[in-house]
Amino acid sequence: MHGSWNAIAKAIPARLVSSALIGLVYLAAGAVGCIVFPFPPEAVWPYLLISAAVQTLYLVLLTAAYAKSEFGRTYPLTRGIAVLGITLISTTFLGERMTPAQIIGVAVVAIALFALSWSPAGRGGKAGTLMAVAVGITITAYSVIDGIGVRLSGEPFGYASWLFLMQGVSIPLVCFLLERDRRGMLRGMREHAPMGALGGILSLTAYTIVVWAQSLAPLAMVSALRETGVLAAGVIGYFVFREPFSRWRLTATVCAVSGIVAIRLGG
Repeated sequence: MHGSWNAIAKAIPARLVSSALIGLVYLAAGAVGCIVFPFPPEAVWPYLLISAAVQTLYLVLLTAAYAKSEFGRTYPLTRGIAVLGITLISTTFLGERMTPAQIIGVAVVAIALFALSWSPAGRGGKAGTLMAVAVGITITAYSVIDGIGVRLSGEPFGYASWLFLMQGVSIPLVCFLLERDRRGMLRGMREHAPMGALGGILSLTAYTIVVWAQSLAPLAMVSALRETGVLAAGVIGYFVFREPFSRWRLTATVCAVSGIVAIRLGG
């Protein structure tokens, strides 16, 4: 789901349109979830507010990065930075413990993802690379924030519902403020509404699963295991965006999968 919604975000040509449509899906689903699931405790609200702000920045930066660089290069770079950053923070500052096999697995996944982004066949200038790095930093930040917040809340689905509701307000608003041609943006939203709605549903479902998993397992392990999306990203990049899938990328992808298997079996 993660690889697919990222591909949709890349496929919609107007980046702010893409972000706004995904945000509107968050708003609708979050509103329903806030009625159905328990209200988060007071201690959780700082995490929700900060995470919503960081994730709004993340989505705007992500679609901007996809506009500057190819999908098969940007996607693994952002994910590799996140895997490495989350592992360092969770094991150094949050006291999470992993077995040696799991640590090796996380390292293999991160290295393989960086290798995918540095593929000789990749295309993308400095601007796209810098944006991808910024996206990776925001992923690290909100993943750690949500990992702490959801454990404090004790109710992952209630936490996720309020998080999506807040993003559902902030993301479309920020996109509208950033867009100069607002009439054109509204036309684009009508034109791409079905695809944007699908991307929003996939994104929301995928991250709800992540938040739930963070309430049960170490953050570093969740971060690395979710990078199975790199498999989908490679296939989508080749068949949909006509991006080359060289032996280099095939080897790096196999290495990433091997690292994921090591994490799963090393517990």
